[in-house]
Amino acid sequence: MMSMTFEASSSVTLLFDFWDVHGPAGMVLSVFVVLLLTVFYEVLKVWRVWLSQRVTLAPPRSPFAAPPPPCHSTSTATLDNSTSESSLTPIEPIIPTVSTGHSWVLHGVQTLLHMLQVTLGYMLMLCVMSYNLWIFLGVVGGSVLGYFISFPLLGKT
Repeated sequence: MMSMTFEASSSVTLLFDFWDVHGPAGMVLSVFVVLLLTVFYEVLKVWRVWLSQRVTLAPPRSPFAAPPPPCHSTSTATLDNSTSESSLTPIEPIIPTVSTGHSWVLHGVQTLLHMLQVTLGYMLMLCVMSYNLWIFLGVVGGSVLGYFISFPLLGKT
């Protein structure tokens, strides 16, 4: 029967029968592999968000749309004291769209990335459920490191 409390031993079986760890060297290697898998999981989450932000495009401008209002040269004091015509006209929000052919490819890629992310997340959860303290710390440390590395990249385009 498997122990249901955390233990700090250097002996554990992770995910598969062939990943049977006995000794400190194997535990250090296993913690490192789990840490890298967790960093990849965090990077994958950011990559999916970045990909969806990157691919959305502004809608094409209709050739029948009204041209923008002409610019008039007036003094700054006059503009500050009066309501401008452009501020009274309603502005339609720009809704990002993607072309139909491109959206199916994007949806397919997003689906594959989601499947990979869910699979990796469940595998990491099962690693934590081995109730080994070192593996647990590897998952937590990998999550922290992955977040630290990848989330600042969302702001850069």
